Amino acid sequence: MKDYEHIVIWLDYFNKNLKKSKGRRVGLAKCVFDPSLKELIDATKAAGFEITESDDKVRFPKRPFVRSGYIVLPKGSSKTIILNKISEKLVTKRSKQTK
Repeated sequence: MKDYEHIVIWLDYFNKNLKKSKGRRVGLAKCVFDPSLKELIDATKAAGFEITESDDKVRFPKRPFVRSGYIVLPKGSSKTIILNKISEKLVTKRSKQTK
């Protein structure tokens, strides 16, 4: 049964290697190459969201041949706004790591 109180955020939403038709949800400037679940969790916490569940042994529906991961957040605002806030933190954390 569908849970209307939470939203699911997949790793593939932020993967720079993917096309939008393969599951990427934000622009290329807001993405990173092959994000990890730990990076996603850290960026989500830095953006001020509370994670209720996470799983790294699942497969994204548009890419069933590759293992991915997701996190579950309580619904507070629109998914697009949440994705943009998380992607900001993800990109800044990744840029600090490479310097």
